[in-house]
Amino acid sequence: MKNRIKLGYAPTRRFIFSKEDAYKYKELTLKKIKSFTDAEIVDIEGINKEGLLFDDNDDIKRVIKKFKDEEVDAVFFPHCNFGTEDSVARVAKAVGKPVLIWGPRDEAPLPDGNRLRDTQCGLFATGKVLRRHNVPFTYIVNSTLEDPVFERGYINFISAASVVKAMSNLRILQISTRPASFLTMMYDEGMLLEKFGISVIPTTLQDIKATLEKIETENGSEFRETIELINSKLDCSEATASAISKVAALKVAIKKLVTENGCTAAAIQCWTALQDSIGIVPCLCNALLTDEGIPVTCETDIHGAITAVMAQAAAMGKAAPFFADLTVRHPENDNGELLFHCGNFPVSLVANGCTPKFGTQFALDSHAPGTVENEIRGGDISVVRFDGDHGEYSLFLGKAKGIKGPFTRGTYLWVEVNDWPLWEEKLVKGPYVHHCTGIHHDVIPALYEACNYIPGLKADPVDPTEEQIKAWLRGGD
Repeated sequence: MKNRIKLGYAPTRRFIFSKEDAYKYKELTLKKIKSFTDAEIVDIEGINKEGLLFDDNDDIKRVIKKFKDEEVDAVFFPHCNFGTEDSVARVAKAVGKPVLIWGPRDEAPLPDGNRLRDTQCGLFATGKVLRRHNVPFTYIVNSTLEDPVFERGYINFISAASVVKAMSNLRILQISTRPASFLTMMYDEGMLLEKFGISVIPTTLQDIKATLEKIETENGSEFRETIELINSKLDCSEATASAISKVAALKVAIKKLVTENGCTAAAIQCWTALQDSIGIVPCLCNALLTDEGIPVTCETDIHGAITAVMAQAAAMGKAAPFFADLTVRHPENDNGELLFHCGNFPVSLVANGCTPKFGTQFALDSHAPGTVENEIRGGDISVVRFDGDHGEYSLFLGKAKGIKGPFTRGTYLWVEVNDWPLWEEKLVKGPYVHHCTGIHHDVIPALYEACNYIPGLKADPVDPTEEQIKAWLRGGD
């Protein structure tokens, strides 16, 4: 499931520099960003004869109205010459969405000594005025359209805007309470709403059970298709038809309640009341829903659900997140660690040559059916965790790489990081827990940038460091 951002495009110029050159770069820049496919462009053509933003009060009002009416998710102000910083700041402040500024690098002065644009100088001015208006913004280093830093910065900004959009009015379905012994899963519902606008919508296991039973009785097409999907994707040789039916019905039931409540993700109490009430565990159900773009986290981990939504949004829906325990160190690699859970990793992530197996819960006395057992594919992984306590929140960010390791139960992946003792110290000292989200996509720079637009959330990168991320965004290796 790919995400698309609606981007307001407001190229700007200043009257004392070349109008013709500004118009040329308006067109060139628009053509370039249209070659990237993750944004729908809303331009300002028709606002005036030029389709450029400059110092005209009525034009400014019309641009603001258009962007608000179109419900843009972010605004890009390319400085096609010096630009008009006051106009940019007024529009940015009024629209209230993530802001990107950039200008094309100037050529040499003309033979007579005149300069056509002075875009770098304009960026300095706009940055200062945006600060005066308390408008957070992103900028791309003054560069040509063909410079790799432009593409890097633009795509990263769009991904960051996707995260901000996903966090805006986020609603999470909470299915039952946290397991009684898991104090780590405590969270402050009021603080999440007050700080971030995140709502938690509670429902009970009885609601889930009643919906599930109705779905099984009605035997609708989505329910039947889910049964077929399970049988086609998994080794079900040891599974009963009844167990497969209940897992399929649970998957459809959760999706139904998520949709009806306007939610994006869910967190479920996966043990032990569910097994007593319905007779299954929800691991495979969680895996299937996450593969469909509805992350479902275990053990009623609300912060984990927020993390998964952020990671998925930063990847623009191009990769599925997986919710994992940070479990044990690798027996032979001091920088190796096991990412594991009982069977909730998306089926799309299964390692080559591996067939996922429909299993039973091996860690709990019930041994209820509904788990999955397989290794997932390796490669480069981003490891992320949103968490907080005492009213302060941060976002752990680190990169890892899949490695080989011993067989274990459930769904799992062994990974290697740059300095595991450093990671472990940061995770133990908090505010983090043993849960994280992994994703096969480099989401770290986008999540770092997104924190610039989410008041009350601090980026906490371990690898790469903050300075390394900034250097990369400036065009470094």
